[in-house]
Amino acid sequence: MANRTTFQRSIRALCENAKLPTHRWGNLHRGFSTSSCKSKSQQQSHGVSEDLYAYNHSRQRRAANVARKVELREQRIAALGDPIRGVTTPFIKSLDSQQHSEATTTDEALANSTITSSPKEPPPSPAYAADENHLNYYFTKPEFEGSLEYSRVLSEPLLSTDRERADPAQEAEEARAHEAGHNIAFEAVSRIVSLANANNKERTRANVQRIIATFGRHNTDTFLRPKAPSLQSTNSTIAEPKPTPRAGPDTGSSEVQIGILTAKIRILADRYEGANRNDKVNKRNLRLLLHRRQKLLKYMHKKERGSQRWTNMVETLGLTEATWKDQIAVQ
Repeated sequence: MANRTTFQRSIRALCENAKLPTHRWGNLHRGFSTSSCKSKSQQQSHGVSEDLYAYNHSRQRRAANVARKVELREQRIAALGDPIRGVTTPFIKSLDSQQHSEATTTDEALANSTITSSPKEPPPSPAYAADENHLNYYFTKPEFEGSLEYSRVLSEPLLSTDRERADPAQEAEEARAHEAGHNIAFEAVSRIVSLANANNKERTRANVQRIIATFGRHNTDTFLRPKAPSLQSTNSTIAEPKPTPRAGPDTGSSEVQIGILTAKIRILADRYEGANRNDKVNKRNLRLLLHRRQKLLKYMHKKERGSQRWTNMVETLGLTEATWKDQIAVQ
C-alpha cells in the first residue's frame, strides 16, 4: 500500500507544476463512503407531508385565511370612510352647490329662449335668487323680497287727482310699462345677489356665515344639551366658575372651526382632484388643513364624546372615524 504522505505530496507538486487549484485534488486521498444512499422520503423537504390530500387541504385553508384577512381589511377601511371628504350630507351638498336644480339651464336651452324672447323681456337667468334660501352680500330672503316690494311701490306711477280729465288708456299703458320695468329690475337684482353667480371667495364667505349660524353655541345652547359632568367634578366641593356671557355670535368653538375647515378642505380637494394634480402648494395646504381639523376632532372627541353637540356636528358634516383616527395621507 502506498504511503499517504507521499501520494499527497505528489498531487501537490503536480498541481503546482500545472498551476491548478489544490482544493479539487485535496480529498482524493480520502476513502469512499460505504453508507447507503438516503431514501426517497428523506430527500423530500420537511414541509411536505407524505399525505398529499392533507397537504393540499392545508394550503387551501391558508389561502382562504389570507383572502378573509384582505376582505376584513377592506371592510374596515370602508367603515372608516373617506378621511378627506367623509360622507356627503344635505348640508354639505348645499355648501358645494353652485347652482340649484330649479335654476340650472343648459346652454342650448338658454340660446333658444334668448332667440325666441322679445327684446323688452329679459333673458332667462342661470340662477334665481327667489329659489335660493341664502343670498350674497349678507342678504336674507325676507330682506330681499321686502326691498323689491318697497321699490315697486315707490316707483308706481301716480294717478291723476282730477279723475274727470284722466285718460284710463294712458294710465293702463303707464302701469304696464312700470310692471315690465319692475320685472327687468327684479331679474337684474336677482342675478346680482345670487350665490350661483358669485365667485369662490364670496361663496366661501357665505358658507362661513351659515356654519357659524348652524354650529355656533349662541344658537345651539338653546336646544343641544352639553355633556354631563364627570363624577370627579360632581363630588368635588369646589364650585365651578360661571361661564362668561357671550358677546356676539360664537366663532371660536371647536365645532364651528371644524365646519369652516371642512368647507375649505372640500374646495381644495376639488381643485386637487382636477387638472391641478401636480400642484404641490395646493397639496401642502390641503394636508395642513386636514391635520388641523384632525387635531380639533380629537380634542372634540375627548371632551364632547357622546354629547348632543358631538352627534349633531358629525351627522351634519358627514364626518367619519377616518377624519380623526389613524394617519391621513394625501396621495
